Amino acid sequence: MNRLQGKKILVGVSGGIAIYKTLTLLSLLNKLGAQTRVVMTAGAGEFVTPLTFQTMSKNRVYMDLFSEEDHFIPHIDLTRWADVFLIAPATANILAKMAHGISDDLLSSTALAAHCPVLVSPAMNVVMYRNPATQENIQVLRNRGIGIIEPESGLLACDEKGEGRMPEAQDLAEVLDHFFSPKDLDGVSLLVTGGPTREMIDPVRFLSNRSSGKQGIAIAREAVKRGGDVTFVHGPLQAPVPKGVKDVPVTSTEDLYLALKDRFEATQALIMAAAPADMTPVQYMDQKMKKGEKVGNFSLALKETTDVLKTLGAEKKGQVLVGFAAETQFVEEYAKKKLKEKNLDFIVANDVSARGAGFAGDTNIVTIFTKEDREDLPLQSKEEVARVIVDRVVLALQEKGIRR
Repeated sequence: MNRLQGKKILVGVSGGIAIYKTLTLLSLLNKLGAQTRVVMTAGAGEFVTPLTFQTMSKNRVYMDLFSEEDHFIPHIDLTRWADVFLIAPATANILAKMAHGISDDLLSSTALAAHCPVLVSPAMNVVMYRNPATQENIQVLRNRGIGIIEPESGLLACDEKGEGRMPEAQDLAEVLDHFFSPKDLDGVSLLVTGGPTREMIDPVRFLSNRSSGKQGIAIAREAVKRGGDVTFVHGPLQAPVPKGVKDVPVTSTEDLYLALKDRFEATQALIMAAAPADMTPVQYMDQKMKKGEKVGNFSLALKETTDVLKTLGAEKKGQVLVGFAAETQFVEEYAKKKLKEKNLDFIVANDVSARGAGFAGDTNIVTIFTKEDREDLPLQSKEEVARVIVDRVVLALQEKGIRR
C-alpha cells in the first residue's frame, strides 16, 4: 500500500531558484494520492505565480497573513489540517525567521504556529549555507525537533559548486514516505545482503550471475525507513546504495561470508537477498590468459563456494534468518528444501524465468514459504515486495520476543 495515499501535506514555499522542483513534487504527491495545500511567500511569487501552484496542488494557494474566510485562519488552521508541514525550498531567510521566532508573513507565522511535525529542505548558495549564522539557525531548529533534509552537493544555479542544492522531487517524496513509515524496527540490528558475487578467474575475468541487487536495496531501504540499524553487505550493484545504511561492499562469496560471520552474532535478523556464486575457480591466474596460450577447448576447474546461509543457519541463536530461492523450475520443491536445510525462518522464492520476475527488473513475483504456510504475492514493484518481507521479519521478531 502507498503510504502517502490520503495523507494531508502542507507545502511551504519560499523564494529560491529551486522552487521549480516543488512544482514537480506537488505533481508527484497528487499522483500518489496525497492531499496538498501550499503556503507561499511574496518572494516565491516572484519566481512562480500562485496560479501555477494552485494548478499543481488542485487547491487554493495561501499568501496573505491577514486573510480570513468562514472563520478559517490560515496560519492557525492549515497545520491543524496537515499531517506534516514541508518547507521546500527553505531559504536562509525563512530558516532565520523560524530560528528566532519572527512571524512577519504567512509562511513564517504558519511555521511558528505549527500544530503538526515540520520538515525543512534548506536550499541556497553554498556560501550562504556555510555561513555560521545559517548553520547555527539550522542547529537551533534541529534541537527543537524540526526535521532537516540535508541539501545535496553539486553545481548550483550560480555556477558555484558545493552544498545547497535542494534534493529532487522524487527524493523529497521518499523523505515523506520515510516520515510516514512505522518505526517498528527501532533499535533492531539487521544485516541485509544484495547483488551478485564475483569469483575471479584472472585479473580481468570472473564468474558471476545476473543479479542487479535491486531487491536487496529495496529491503535495506525499507528497513531503514522503519527505524532499523541496517548493515548492507553487497556485491556489485546496478542501483545506488540506499541512504542511512552501513555500507559494506564485497567481491567474492568468501568475502560475503566473512563479512557476515563477523557481524552475525550481534545482529537480530539477516535477510539474505544476495545471489552468491555457487562455484569458484580452483586456481586463480595472476596474469590475464591469452587466447594463443591454449590449444583447442579450454576447461576451467571449479570447486564449491561456502554455503553462506547454511553455515550461518547452523550457528544461529535466535536470530531471524531469511533466505531467497531464485529458480527456473521446481520452485516450491527447491524452496522448501532450502528452508529446512538452512534453518530459515522463511524463504522468498521466485521463478526468474517468469516475465516480470527476472533479474535487473523493477518488479518481482514471489512466494513466501514458512514451515507452516505460504503466501503468493502478485506482480508488484520490488519496493512493495520489500515491504511485505520486512513486515514478515517484524512479525518473526515479535514471535521470538525480540520485538513487542
